[in-house]
Amino acid sequence: MADALPQRPCKTRANHPGTGRERRRRSDPGAIAVHGGIRVIGTASPRHHEALRALGVESVDYSAPDLSSRIRELSSRGVGAVFDHLGPESAKNSFGLLDRGGTLICYGIAADLDKTTALVPVFLGLLARLALWTALPNGRSAPFYDFWEGMLIGPTAARRRRRADLAEVLELLSSGAIKPIVATTFPLFEAQAALEHAEARGVFGKVVIVP
Repeated sequence: MADALPQRPCKTRANHPGTGRERRRRSDPGAIAVHGGIRVIGTASPRHHEALRALGVESVDYSAPDLSSRIRELSSRGVGAVFDHLGPESAKNSFGLLDRGGTLICYGIAADLDKTTALVPVFLGLLARLALWTALPNGRSAPFYDFWEGMLIGPTAARRRRRADLAEVLELLSSGAIKPIVATTFPLFEAQAALEHAEARGVFGKVVIVP
């Protein structure tokens, strides 16, 4: 996902929280950013703040009505990058947090997944908004990361990029530079219980099924 950023130093970035479903779909880029010496501000439920601080992430309550102001207090000039998968409304606020030259990386519409709203118009509307923001002469950009493999760049290119991303993450894991956060484990014959636990709100880390 870092390949969506411009080729310039990024000193501070903000990371929005995932729903339980979305957290299971991705490897948290925050740990990789901290390893790279980047200051990370993460929005999360207060019950997760202590665990995030232990990872080197500065935490802000994602439900705070003045969320943008709280982040501005930590980084008055704005941030170099924001990673946001929540959707159009959140993306608008996230774009406003960027410093000049900053980049908003959108990679989902998680806030709309549990609604009855048709998702295709929401997704297309978000793409149009991101294209407009990037075209404006404001010194900021807002690409959409091709999280849904092949939708924007084609399946071959998507698989190539996914393999490169995974290889980088596995190398960092094998060297001990980053460590996976495992919430709990379940035996294979309790797979249903594992899925129910993973769907519950409040899970921090991965739910792992072992043979």
